[in-house]
Amino acid sequence: MSELPKGLERGERARLFPVLAETSKEGRTASVFLACMANVHEYGRALLLSLGQRVGSRARIESYTEIGFSTKRDESKLRPDGLIVLKVGSKEWRALVEAKVGSNELTAEQVDAYIDLAQANGVDAVITISNQFGATPQHHPVNVKNRRSSKVQLFHWSWMYLLTEADLLLSNNQIVDDDQRYILDELNRFLLHPSAGVKGFDKMPLAWNELTQKINAGGAITPNSTEVEEVVGAWHQEIRDLTLILSRQVGVQVTTKLARHHMADRIVRLKDDMAKLAESKCLAATLIVPGAVGPIEVVVDMIRRTVGATVRMKAPEDRQSTKARVNWLLRQLHNAPPENLHIRLHWPGRGAHTQHSLSELHDDITLAEEDRPGIQVSSLEVCMVRHLAGRFTQSKNFIVDLEKAIPDFYESVVQHLKAWQAPAPRMREDRTEAADVAPDALAEDAEDAAIRDT
Repeated sequence: MSELPKGLERGERARLFPVLAETSKEGRTASVFLACMANVHEYGRALLLSLGQRVGSRARIESYTEIGFSTKRDESKLRPDGLIVLKVGSKEWRALVEAKVGSNELTAEQVDAYIDLAQANGVDAVITISNQFGATPQHHPVNVKNRRSSKVQLFHWSWMYLLTEADLLLSNNQIVDDDQRYILDELNRFLLHPSAGVKGFDKMPLAWNELTQKINAGGAITPNSTEVEEVVGAWHQEIRDLTLILSRQVGVQVTTKLARHHMADRIVRLKDDMAKLAESKCLAATLIVPGAVGPIEVVVDMIRRTVGATVRMKAPEDRQSTKARVNWLLRQLHNAPPENLHIRLHWPGRGAHTQHSLSELHDDITLAEEDRPGIQVSSLEVCMVRHLAGRFTQSKNFIVDLEKAIPDFYESVVQHLKAWQAPAPRMREDRTEAADVAPDALAEDAEDAAIRDT
């Protein structure tokens, strides 16, 4: 066996085909993943880049399982699933890996213990992997006490994120080596099999039904209540899973738009969204699809029990009338099913927007001009609203309907929209030759203009 990294008393290279007991599902899944990460260069580079580690041509990724440290702080009950070592020349960056599969979830106490173990042994980071979700690898799904006081970095990958990264590399033909492509394709197949224990976010917590019933009855919602915290925390996980679903569907990395202070601190985002839910009785998120006409705004209205999505675009300035500007949009939506679709017209100034269903405008486009006679619409918004009725309060059906509604909106509306772009400036008819803009010609034009002015 090759020499172990410094500080390890035992361990072996992660195996693509681990020989482990049937009961060691987590160890087997972790070993297969770590072996692929170390041996498929593009995959390893993409994953470590998400942690802020750049993997250049001189770098090498190694991964180990069945590890144990030689220090006295290595308690027998602490058995990390793996170790990732990034080597660049004489420098090393190391991260402990702890994986959970199926319904097993990480606990704060366990993660705290691994942070202590990493710090005692000079390990730079702890990476957890589970079916829980964080908006970014830096947003850990559990509250960890040691995170701020320890120098050890803490990251989290969901299994669906790891699967999505592999799928994007494969679908975009970014794996150069045929053998490595085969390995990554096999990882995809392995993770997708039910025996691997990998799954997406599939239901809201018990507090979801309680909160929706309370809102429906007109009850007061306390921003700092446990039920609000559970619902918002679950919403953040679902939105992350939804971006991964869309990423696999469209073949590019879809992300959630976050304010800078929310990106820096998951708890601040949680508290702010808890306050917004208590005030507005709505859950909201903004999805960014690279190349799309604009951000997709997703809104779940807990009073009306609806799921909505909107995308907004600037009205074409080369069309002089509101009718012509709206027509420009309708032509792009000629194949969109009109059910549940509406067009919002935003006007100059601070006045309220106006709205018509897509079918109404198809039947009579003059309705748009009647809203603000003589004023040109400045921007246009396509809106989808689906009423879920009784399914809204059902923790699983709500997720099923949401994960159908948003991709449907993207497929039927967003992917067909193109932003208006001002046409290129046309060359002046009297200046088509270089001689027409020579200094003497410009001087003559200036003299003629002066004469006309007098």
